[in-house]
Amino acid sequence: MTGDLTINNKDAWTTWGVRLGDGFLDTIDGFNEMKDYIENESRLEHGKRIITDNAKVDSREITLQFTIEGSSESDYRTKKKAFQTELEKGTVNIKIPSLGSEVYKLVYLGKSISYGLSLDRCFGRVSSKFCEPNPTDRSE
Repeated sequence: MTGDLTINNKDAWTTWGVRLGDGFLDTIDGFNEMKDYIENESRLEHGKRIITDNAKVDSREITLQFTIEGSSESDYRTKKKAFQTELEKGTVNIKIPSLGSEVYKLVYLGKSISYGLSLDRCFGRVSSKFCEPNPTDRSE
């Protein structure tokens, strides 16, 4: 758990009791989308021309799921609030050592949020949308 996920240079488990949620790795490590190619349709030619020179990667929006765990209800509430405050700063740099040295430079959008709390109020799941403005820039 410790060292599995780093957010803004802080260990997520140690700092907020946060771990990777369902589908997290599949989502964050997924393929990039491309920007539209330049196309030209002329009535003087069959079909159309598609210019693929200088192809560019598009920004991407992803939904990430996290789990938050506390040792008691008050510990959970403290960790949840601190994690929420960290996300609401806007810039969220995520590093997952098991995927290598890449740093995913995300922006917290705070949209399409889903949240669930366990009956003992010590464990919760939260998912929200993030934007990766430039998926080709994952250097440290």
